[in-house]
Amino acid sequence: MGERETWTTEEFGSSHEGAVGVLLADGSVPGPAYFDTGSGPGGQSVSQWSVYDGHFAHVPRASALRAVCSCGWAGPEHRLDWEAIGEEDLEEGGEAEADACERDWDGHTARIEATTVRLPESVTHLLERLEQEIDQLTRTSPVAAVRAARRLEVTAGRVGYWAARGTRHDLSTGQAAAALGLDEAAARKLMARFGRWSPYL
Repeated sequence: MGERETWTTEEFGSSHEGAVGVLLADGSVPGPAYFDTGSGPGGQSVSQWSVYDGHFAHVPRASALRAVCSCGWAGPEHRLDWEAIGEEDLEEGGEAEADACERDWDGHTARIEATTVRLPESVTHLLERLEQEIDQLTRTSPVAAVRAARRLEVTAGRVGYWAARGTRHDLSTGQAAAALGLDEAAARKLMARFGRWSPYL
């Protein structure tokens, strides 16, 4: 896959990495566009939606845009009106369709979040309050805020150890991944980090 702009959330990371995908008139997905930089044997491979304007012989013209996610989900098609776009750059002419794709992906991640294990409201409120308190402390004493963040990091490691080991005992990797909104590789790595075992076991 070539270089392109992607979106992630802090909690789900690369497990749900979104982007604007391109569809051609026949419904197929084009491969990355390759641009020779002329400065050596290498070149640049690009999958950014805005390059698919048909202006180069080796780069097809997009017929529609849709949101895609690293988990395999794809959103609805948003057709491009090339008569309206005319000679305008696709980045500008297709901006509304690209923005719609990002909103579709936002909805997808919201649905993923709704399927994760629920946290008690008391815990959610405590975490939100703690973040606010540390943000406020940063304004008056940044170094104290760093210490608070470090203490929080130590606490997370301590409580996460037993939580990870309990989860490993109770759930399969797939079940834990679904509860956390992650793919299995990310869940395995997270659990191993908290539980202090090798992710390859």
